[in-house]
Amino acid sequence: MTNFTYDVLIIGSGPAGESAAMASAKAGKRVAVVEGRALVGGNCAHKGTIPSKSLRHMVKQIIQFKTGNLFRETGESWRMTYPRVLASANAVIPKQVELHTDFYVRNRVKLYSGFARFLDANTIAINLLEGSREEVVTADKIIIATGSRPYRPADIDFDHARIYDSDTILEMAHTPRHLIIYGAGVIGCEYASIFSGLGVKVDLINSRDRLLSFLDDEISDALSYHLRDNGVRVRHSEMYDKIEASDRGVTVYLKSGKRLTADAILWCNGRSGNTDQLNLEAIGLEPDHRGNLAVNDQYQTDVANVYAVGDVVGWPSLASASFDQGRALAAVILGKPYKEVASVPTGIYTLPEISSVGKTERELTEAKVPYEVGRCLFKNTARGQISGEDVGMLKLLFHVDTGEILGVHCFGAEAAEIVHIGQAIMSQPGEGNNINFFLNTTFNYPTMAEAYRLAALDGTNRINRR
Repeated sequence: MTNFTYDVLIIGSGPAGESAAMASAKAGKRVAVVEGRALVGGNCAHKGTIPSKSLRHMVKQIIQFKTGNLFRETGESWRMTYPRVLASANAVIPKQVELHTDFYVRNRVKLYSGFARFLDANTIAINLLEGSREEVVTADKIIIATGSRPYRPADIDFDHARIYDSDTILEMAHTPRHLIIYGAGVIGCEYASIFSGLGVKVDLINSRDRLLSFLDDEISDALSYHLRDNGVRVRHSEMYDKIEASDRGVTVYLKSGKRLTADAILWCNGRSGNTDQLNLEAIGLEPDHRGNLAVNDQYQTDVANVYAVGDVVGWPSLASASFDQGRALAAVILGKPYKEVASVPTGIYTLPEISSVGKTERELTEAKVPYEVGRCLFKNTARGQISGEDVGMLKLLFHVDTGEILGVHCFGAEAAEIVHIGQAIMSQPGEGNNINFFLNTTFNYPTMAEAYRLAALDGTNRINRR
C-alpha cells in the first residue's frame, strides 16, 4: 500500500472545504488543507457572504434609524459614506477568521497557505505564500473546494477605477451618486438594495423579463415593487453591447439602443469556478466553460480519487449547501451512509429579505396539484407592528386533501430565519407534515413565528368556506 502523506487533502478552506476537513479529522484521518490566502475562510469570509451580509446589516440599521420617529423629531440630516459603512461592516471578518482558525487547531488539521496544482492524481505541489518555496505532498483522496469568483467578460476593462465586480466593490473607496448594476441575479438584487438604502441612485439591468424567476411569482413581484419603491430603476430584457469608462464616468451601451451613464458600474453577471490554476490537465480533468467541474451523486469527478464540492460544482452555489456537501463527501470517503444535499432553502438578503423552500405556485399548477394558499401579512402581526417591520408576508402552500405543506415562501424581515420552521415540518415523515401542526401549536406572542398560525388559519378557512 502506498504511504501517502495524508489520507485526505482539501484545496480550499471555504464552507465546503472546512466541513469536509473537520468531519474527516474527527474520524481519525490525516487531513491537510491548502488555502490560497494567508487567512482561512475562503471567499465566503473575505469576499462574499460574510462581508456583503454584514454590509447589508449596517445599511438596514441606517434605514431604520433615518425612518424612525426619534430621528425625525431631532431634525438631523446626515448621509453615511460607503467607505465608512464598509469599514464598520468589515469588523466581523477578523472574528470569523479567528473562529475558523481555531477549528483547524483543535482538530489538528495541517494548514498550508499557498497555491496548489496537480502533478498527478495523488500528488500536489504547493507554492507557499511565505518563503517563495514549493512543497510537494501526496494524498489518498483529494477534494477540490476552491469556490468561485465573479465572471469577467474579456471585452470589459475591470482594471478601470470605475468598473467593479462583486469582489472589488468591497474595496471601493468612494460613494457614487449613481451606480449601474449589470445583472439582476441574487447578488445584483442584493447590492441594488444596499446602495439604494445608502441613497445612491441605482439602475439595475436585467437580461430577463422578471426578477429572480426561480422564485414564486408573487414573491418576485413583491421584490420588484419594493426595489422600485426604494428608488431602483429596474430595466428588464436588456443586454449590453459595450461599456466605456473614463475619468468622469461610465457609459453602458445597450443592444436596445439605450445609453446609460453613471459614476460607476457593478458587474454581477455570473460566476466562474476557481480551477484555472490547478493544472487539471495533469490528471485529465476538463472544467466547463465557466470553470466548474462535473461530479456524480457522490461528488466524485471522472478521476476516482478526486472529488469536488461547493461553488466549484455549480448549483446551488450557497454557503449553506456547501457546508452540507462537505460533510456528505466526508461520509462518502469514510464509507458511511450519507444524505444527498437537496431541498436547500433559498436565502436572498435583499431589503427586505427573501427565503423559500419547496414548490412554487407555478410548479404546482403545472403539475395539476390541488393546493391552497395561506397568507399572513407582517403588518397584521403584533411583533411586526412593534418592531416596525410591516413590509412582507409568509405564504404557505398546502395540499387541499391531505394538508401536506408543499411550499413555504417568505418575504420580509428575518425571512431567512422564519422559513426554517416550515422547513422542519415539511421534513417530517408521513402525517407529521401537515398544515394542522400550525393550528394546534402554541406560538410565543408577540413573535414573527406566529405568522405560521395566522397563515394556516387563513388557508384552512378558505377550504372550510367551500
